Amino acid sequence: MFLSRRDTLLPLALGAAFLVTAGIAQAAPPAVGTPVKDGAQNARQETIDPYRPRFGRTRPVIAVIAANAGTELTDFVIPFGVLSASGSADVISVSMLPGTVKMLPALHLRTQMTVAQFNAKYAQGADYVIVPAVRNDKDPALLSWLKGQARKGASIVSICNGAIAVANTGLMDGHRATAHWGSESRRAASYPAVRWERNIRYVADRKIVSSAGISASIPISIALVEAIAGHDRATALAREIGVADWGSRHDSDAFQLQGNEKPRSMADKMEGGDSIGVPVTAGIDEVALALTAEAYTHTGRGQAVAIASNLEPVRTRHGLLIIPDRIANAAPPLAHTLPAIPDGPSAQALDKALAAIDAEYGRAAAYSAARVMEYPAFAK
Repeated sequence: MFLSRRDTLLPLALGAAFLVTAGIAQAAPPAVGTPVKDGAQNARQETIDPYRPRFGRTRPVIAVIAANAGTELTDFVIPFGVLSASGSADVISVSMLPGTVKMLPALHLRTQMTVAQFNAKYAQGADYVIVPAVRNDKDPALLSWLKGQARKGASIVSICNGAIAVANTGLMDGHRATAHWGSESRRAASYPAVRWERNIRYVADRKIVSSAGISASIPISIALVEAIAGHDRATALAREIGVADWGSRHDSDAFQLQGNEKPRSMADKMEGGDSIGVPVTAGIDEVALALTAEAYTHTGRGQAVAIASNLEPVRTRHGLLIIPDRIANAAPPLAHTLPAIPDGPSAQALDKALAAIDAEYGRAAAYSAARVMEYPAFAK
């Protein structure tokens, strides 16, 4: 999710957790068919249409698109990493232009292809295009490419406020869709032809699929694996990465500002603080890296920076190139350097990061990160 100065970072209230977490009770979602009141969890269970092979392909081609000037880190990296780990599709990270992509709120990376290279290799287009939140959601080149992929038959899958870029193409008009709850008012006013839904983790309306905020990026990725490779593969993958539930039921109203709480802009949240070193080494789990970097940056205590033994790009487990921000142990010393990200189920990295933040900076800082990331299994 990328929030501009016009948007806000709003507080977290607890809902049904989607991650397998150690020592944290998991709220059970309501049974399908349970009546839902306004502001309660949506009882409808969304299902993404099953993949139908095209062009003689034995497995789908999935393009995860990034805008070089600013792309939300977890919106981009989590679908790329989870779908790649499934082994059920050809997943390609794509940038609009050559060179480095600035990730928000932290890190820099390079993708496997540019749009021009992707178009040359896959002239018939992708089967799915994953659209994260981007800084410039009205970029004509991005919107034109998305419309071109849709004309070729691709399903367009937006993550969080990536829905705003898709809405700017007109592709969502007449479709059901959702996005981050913090942008509800803006979306309703700016895109009245879209049938925006609240209190749902993700929405699947034919070839337009969309998700709510950060807590939805993992479940929607697993739901897409289920559509491509079946329930058994999705279940096995969920177990591998540490996910208990990837259903669409969700209570987004619980995240709204309460009482006299005041909104804080992303810019305000990110001002000041120290650099927090996050070690990156070859083969690092990109999902765990993204969750960790975002969690520490969203504490309001500092900015996560990638550190390595040199400034050469570091290849992640599934082929992204992380560009180190600085050399480890170089002067001047960082205020705080994290230990190496431990092995383990990818999705549980957020639990580990929040526990470490709690111990290092206190509960308020950990909760600040959890609420920004819409993580429902971490109490204030």
